[in-house]
Amino acid sequence: MPLLPVAPIPPPPTHPPISAALDDLELQSGRFHLRARQRGVDGAAVAQLVATLPAAFISLVVVALAGSMVDPPVGVLAGLGWLGSGLLVFRPSVEGLIARRLGMRLPEPAEAERLAVVWEQVTRRAGVRPGTYRLWVQDRAELNATATAGHIVGVTRHSLDRLSNAQLAAVLAHELGHHVGGHTWAGLLADWYSLPARTLARLTFRLASALLASRNPAGVGCGGCLVLTTPFVLIDVLYVEGLWWLFLPAALAPLFVTLLKRRAERRADDYAVGLGFGPDLAAVVLQEQQRRRTSGSAARPRPHPPVGSPPFSAQPSTRTPGPAAAPPPPTPHTDLDARLRQLQDRLGNGGSDGG
Repeated sequence: MPLLPVAPIPPPPTHPPISAALDDLELQSGRFHLRARQRGVDGAAVAQLVATLPAAFISLVVVALAGSMVDPPVGVLAGLGWLGSGLLVFRPSVEGLIARRLGMRLPEPAEAERLAVVWEQVTRRAGVRPGTYRLWVQDRAELNATATAGHIVGVTRHSLDRLSNAQLAAVLAHELGHHVGGHTWAGLLADWYSLPARTLARLTFRLASALLASRNPAGVGCGGCLVLTTPFVLIDVLYVEGLWWLFLPAALAPLFVTLLKRRAERRADDYAVGLGFGPDLAAVVLQEQQRRRTSGSAARPRPHPPVGSPPFSAQPSTRTPGPAAAPPPPTPHTDLDARLRQLQDRLGNGGSDGG
């Protein structure tokens, strides 16, 4: 019986080399001058921590009360353990879990090679050790990069396909500004320590909604009682117990945090401009603004930072894109017009555009 011909196994797909249109970043060499202070804390980071103190205190009470239901000493230990748990979120293993929870992955060899070249130039200008931070990739069809956890900078595969090296460096410089200014770890601690309070409020709302939407008369009655008694509990806590000074700032904290995050975005833009990436950052914001206007997607804001560029003959991804994600909530970079005006003002007032 003759053997059937076996089709040869095709070689695994590889990324083509970076095109000349993408490779427009001026490479600097020579001695690498490191700054004495690699990281700091600016006013935006401190203000965000202060704004979340009331919610963090309420979270501490929630954790302590939950532990006290088992045994009073357990409540004390639970509260102390919760206070110390914030240090765990900066462990590399936990940071990796956070990155994967956000849909990030480690870069492929070709991606890592390109990112290393761009990142080395960004950190060289900033005087920061490149190995201090780790670069991850998100397989998402949007132009986006983000600074998260304590030492992670993530960039989407779409950004690698669409952005030139100079534009990619400008976006990464913006994210480095968040890390250097302390915005990322301050935001991480603020979210972590306010998590129990936010979870309790969210569960209470969902429980009341589920009970009222149920067809069981007893469930509807319990939901109605919960809705009716909640205002009286709040009045007792705010006025009778005199804790309005704690709960009122906690209720207003999300508004202040949003304003502070916008301030942090401006600080990160200033940082990128100071490193000489201002024109490239302004160019990608302008291109993203034009893309949204032509595509009619201005009503659907993208996650921060909104960057974009015209299509280049760049490296195609070999990965299969995942399912489309739900539209993200509005972010501090939603108003591209205001951000572009601010960048142009900085450049017009003597912002650096060189190395």
